[in-house]
Amino acid sequence: MKKVLISYWSSSGNTEAMAKQVAQGAKDAGAEAVLKSVADTTPDLVKEAAAVAFGCPAMGDEELEEEQVEPFIKRLGSAELGGKPLGLFGSYDWGDGQWMRSWVERMKGLGAQVDGEGIIAQLEPNEAALAQC
Repeated sequence: MKKVLISYWSSSGNTEAMAKQVAQGAKDAGAEAVLKSVADTTPDLVKEAAAVAFGCPAMGDEELEEEQVEPFIKRLGSAELGGKPLGLFGSYDWGDGQWMRSWVERMKGLGAQVDGEGIIAQLEPNEAALAQC
């Protein structure tokens, strides 16, 4: 069975709701879904997974959360992500989604096969955003 790692950080619960939906979608597709907080995710878990999804809301000036997510992403390289299917998702309150576009390009630069342009939801994810997850 294909293992899909879904790792996320959420402050308000919006990105967590999206993460749970991604996990359900993976299960519905016949994969083993492993749902973890970023704090409980290691580079080895990323490397071992057949596919990965990362979730983080936009913070500050449309950036990744800086205490857990950003340090974790900095620890990853092509050894963990090279050629790996990767989905990105998260919620935001303001801006136009620049944090997600930057994150997609960053992950592509590490060799990940990023699926689309990421999934974003303004504040609480609506039915359309959850369906994308």
